[in-house]
Amino acid sequence: MIPTIDFREFHEVALPARLAAGNGALAGPDATQIGPLAIRTPDGAYTYRGTGDTVEIVAGDADAKTVVGLDLDSWRGLVADLDTPPALFYGGRVEVVRGNPLRFVRWEPALRAMFHGRPIFDPATVDLRDRAGAPLAIARSFTLDEIRSDDTDARHFLATAGYLWVREAFDLAEVAEMLAEADLLHDEAVEGDQQSWWGRDAGGRAVLCRVLTGARRERLQRLHRDDRVGLVASLPGIELRNDAGNDRDGITVLWKTPNVVEGLADLPWHRDCGMGGHASACPRYVMTICLTDGSPEAGELRFLPGSHMFSHPFIDGRDESAPRGVSIPVAAGDITIHIGDVMHVSMPPTSEAAPHRVSVLMGFASPEAKHHRGERHYNDVLLGADDGQVAHLADLVTPDQPSNA
Repeated sequence: MIPTIDFREFHEVALPARLAAGNGALAGPDATQIGPLAIRTPDGAYTYRGTGDTVEIVAGDADAKTVVGLDLDSWRGLVADLDTPPALFYGGRVEVVRGNPLRFVRWEPALRAMFHGRPIFDPATVDLRDRAGAPLAIARSFTLDEIRSDDTDARHFLATAGYLWVREAFDLAEVAEMLAEADLLHDEAVEGDQQSWWGRDAGGRAVLCRVLTGARRERLQRLHRDDRVGLVASLPGIELRNDAGNDRDGITVLWKTPNVVEGLADLPWHRDCGMGGHASACPRYVMTICLTDGSPEAGELRFLPGSHMFSHPFIDGRDESAPRGVSIPVAAGDITIHIGDVMHVSMPPTSEAAPHRVSVLMGFASPEAKHHRGERHYNDVLLGADDGQVAHLADLVTPDQPSNA
């Protein structure tokens, strides 16, 4: 349910009070770098302009570099941390009045700081410590036996870094069984079936990126009842619900392929609530079971340690200004679990030679989690194309516009 917020009252009274109480100082430096943004609704328009140490709110949109138009429900969802700029673009709910649409996306951390008081990630100020007070070993791994014996360090690591790596959770025979099931899912997937994501390689060939219906396969469905999965999923120390009964999204299988030039085979730095629902569906966690190889050659997964406590802009992992993060060198049978808010990136394989990374993903969320508009899943906004292609956001919103518009 989207809360009712008056557009003018919010900008004339509520938002200035939040900025004066400290949110302006959180947002100001980042907002100043980006340039003014205006949001126009049926009830008027306001411009957000960074002034160095805070954000100035100006009625109208005449001086904004970028102006976007939203209906009132979409704007209210943004203010309530239920909608996001990328989700609004994928859902066709943004009118680009003027300027570069990606500036609206780039403003997201500053908007969350302004609206909600969420700090913006700054690697210079992030200080992660282990339970003894020493700098956190951000590439540390654990074993199931260590966790069973005493899970205190593992719990602390997950809460502090935002992710956890568990080695050799499944043996190679079990991995082979799951790979066989994944192969069947791969062969059954059809472009445009609304149950899979597709991209295209440099030669124009359709490439399967992921299948959402892994729970249809009995060996994969059993993961929901596996004690090892349950042990790792218990580490957050809160009640979590998985999607064991869902044929779709209960188990997702992804495949990494080199030289994919269209689609979302290689995800940018993102958070798992990037398509919306942070205020209604978080905390959420994602468990990944590696079935092959997680090296850079195979298409690695990286995390930005501690970023779940902050906001960070979406950015392609290959961008020269992108963070490096920490690469987790998972092997077949290893597990990772991460908080949905931690920034992570799925990099393209650096080698043409197989094997490339194949992984099984399982989601866990609060029992109260729900879509604020009553829809099935926030990521469904990515589906809909007849050919199953999931467009990269940059291609979706700026096919012909210069980046400095």
